[in-house]
Amino acid sequence: MFSQILLMQVAIAAGVAVLATGLFLAPLGEQLDDQAMRRALAIAQTTAQQPQIAEDLRATEPTPGGPVQREAERIRRATGAEYVVVLDRRGVRWSHTDPERIGGLVSTDPGEALAGREVMEIDEGTLGRSARGKVPLRDAGGEVIGAVSVGIAYDSVRARLIHAIPGLLAYAGGALAVGALAAWLISRRVQRQTRDLAFSDIAALLAEREAMLHGIREGVVALDRHGRVRLLNDEAQRLLGIGEEAVGSSPDEALGAGRTADVLAGRVTGTDLLTVRGQRVLVANRMPTDDGGAVATLRDRTELDQLGRELDSTRGLIDALRAQDHEHANRMHTLLGLLELEMYEDAVEFVGEVVGDHRATSEQVTERIRDPLLAALLVGKATVAAERGAALRLSDRSRLPDRLVDPRGLVTVVGNLVDNALDAVAGTPDARVEVELRAEGRTAVLVVRDTGPGVPPEQRELIFTEGWSTKEPPGHRGRGIGLPLVRRLAHRHGGDARVGEAPGGGAEFTVVLPEALAEPGPPAALAGASSRPAEPEEAR
Repeated sequence: MFSQILLMQVAIAAGVAVLATGLFLAPLGEQLDDQAMRRALAIAQTTAQQPQIAEDLRATEPTPGGPVQREAERIRRATGAEYVVVLDRRGVRWSHTDPERIGGLVSTDPGEALAGREVMEIDEGTLGRSARGKVPLRDAGGEVIGAVSVGIAYDSVRARLIHAIPGLLAYAGGALAVGALAAWLISRRVQRQTRDLAFSDIAALLAEREAMLHGIREGVVALDRHGRVRLLNDEAQRLLGIGEEAVGSSPDEALGAGRTADVLAGRVTGTDLLTVRGQRVLVANRMPTDDGGAVATLRDRTELDQLGRELDSTRGLIDALRAQDHEHANRMHTLLGLLELEMYEDAVEFVGEVVGDHRATSEQVTERIRDPLLAALLVGKATVAAERGAALRLSDRSRLPDRLVDPRGLVTVVGNLVDNALDAVAGTPDARVEVELRAEGRTAVLVVRDTGPGVPPEQRELIFTEGWSTKEPPGHRGRGIGLPLVRRLAHRHGGDARVGEAPGGGAEFTVVLPEALAEPGPPAALAGASSRPAEPEEAR
């Protein structure tokens, strides 16, 4: 590639030199022609102003040895002109470089000069092609009695032009040499920067890079030294929810203020940084480049984070089931002892109490929370809380109909807040978590209170920041994602999430979700459902 670039640049320099020389020579020839014609005209004017020539023209005959011929030849030799011809009004020559032509008619039309006008031209005559100047010849009274025609051979003009060409070519050659040296230096620099790759190799690498960038399932964002986005692959556009129009703008302009823009801009440093963009949990890494820019990679961890939360819930349920199994064995042993002691009434009472407590908890939840997903979540969380030494209760004000627009979203909100509350009360005496779910028209209000240490006022906004946490992350996922997701879900429903101090101490999280409930069904449908015949008792 080095030789190709060098040859192309040398060819360009040579072409420019030839073109510049041609552009210089073309006006130079015209200038030399103009100078020759003006010189011929000046000699003719000087000759015509000599009164002796006019007097001799009237007093003598046109002969090779006449005074007019002698004076014209003297002027020709003194000025270096090709010829000096004096003619009368008839067009008869009185002087000429060839004496034999004296007395004959001139070969070109002298009409304009005899009419009193001066003429400059390039023309063909008996002496060949020449630059000519013609002026009228006047007597002492100002009457035109003839004309003076002076010519400078065109070959002499061309000779001057040809004489100037070597110097021009020398300058052109010097410029070509300088251009060739500059081309060599540029080619060497390009060779080092491209690592001596051929044009075809560079084109192939570019095609491979484009295919790789737009084919990988990882977002890639490249920024220049000024912090502007210069490249976005397809996956980055999908994860960030932006298009090609973001190229050329800063992360703040393309994404808006937030943690994601801070991570891409380098204002937040570290490895495997967690950030939330829309409903996606992203892992970002940023690496500076040699030119002062940076390349950021983005990985989608939404599904992994959800799996991690499900794993946490599963582990909690497993621990709760293990505890229930242990407690169930104890109860069976107690029941067996009562039966062996023939304390049958006490055994019946003991079984009734055990079954009644579990049924009371489930019925209490299902009566107040009509959505099956939320009810099942709260029953499971109550079991987990009991295993962790905490009490999870449902507020008496809780009433939520089965008309949720996005039950899965509300399950995420409730699950995150209850998990955080259980973490906060862990290891504290009289650990309690209270959940309140109520409907206000189409608005759902969620309140989770705990008896933990609470949240200091200066941290009540920080806890909703992505990646911020006071706890060490578990092995399979990061911290600082749950509460930002809660607030984003609330914002998606047009509401908000905030934290304050609970009445008895601890933290109180409140989430308001406008338009979270659908409109009630038509009364006719309810009436039709209530008018159905009741099923027989045996069928229930």
